Amino acid sequence: MNDLEANIRNTKTKGELNTLRSQGNVPGIIYGGEDKNQNISVSKKILINLLEKDNFLSNIINLKIDGKDQNVLPREVKFDILSDEPTHIDFLRIVKGGKVILQIPVKFINSDKSPGLKRGGVLNIVRRKVELKCPAENIPDNIVLNLADLDIGASIKISSVKLPENVKPTITDRDFVIATIAAPTIIKEPEKPVEESAAEGAEGVEGTAEGATTAEGAEGTKAKEGEATKKEEKGKDQPSDKKSSTEKKPPEKK
Repeated sequence: MNDLEANIRNTKTKGELNTLRSQGNVPGIIYGGEDKNQNISVSKKILINLLEKDNFLSNIINLKIDGKDQNVLPREVKFDILSDEPTHIDFLRIVKGGKVILQIPVKFINSDKSPGLKRGGVLNIVRRKVELKCPAENIPDNIVLNLADLDIGASIKISSVKLPENVKPTITDRDFVIATIAAPTIIKEPEKPVEESAAEGAEGVEGTAEGATTAEGAEGTKAKEGEATKKEEKGKDQPSDKKSSTEKKPPEKK
């Protein structure tokens, strides 16, 4: 429980409220129970620090007003459009025996002990907060969900959650889901049928054989042409040893 100093304010006009804000204070009001509504103001700096904490709107605050303690529950905070700083806050007075409706956050534990998450499953959170009706003096900080031993396809419903005494969900007409463990979404390319793969392989082999035969034939033709050319050139280069048959011999001298 957090403590917060508060002062009674007597501001009535808009100008007086603006002056109060310029002095570093935030106007507020306390309502609920049998007592009258009470106008107060709190420090803006301290209020901002409290707002930064988790679950501010579901935690009881002890307001100290003129030396007296008053347990209240923050219900609504208004913010400036430009500066995003708090400009007004409403507190609900906590009355013993009374009940309040709150949005209680969900907390997950033992995720490292979940077989489904270890195998690549995904925690799909359907509700991060659950609306509960609680006794004013018994407000839970959070709803704890144990993920141990949960596999892919498991779902956690409100009926499986152990709630504190006299704490009940406001939705009573159905057993709603809080979270599930879904299968991993990995897209795999479809495998080709065996017959098609075999046919493509056979075509590839035939194409390779035909290519090899054609290449060998071309190389053989080129080799033969080269040999014929060499023979012709050799024949031209060598001188003829035999004389022509029409050539006459010179007459012998006596």
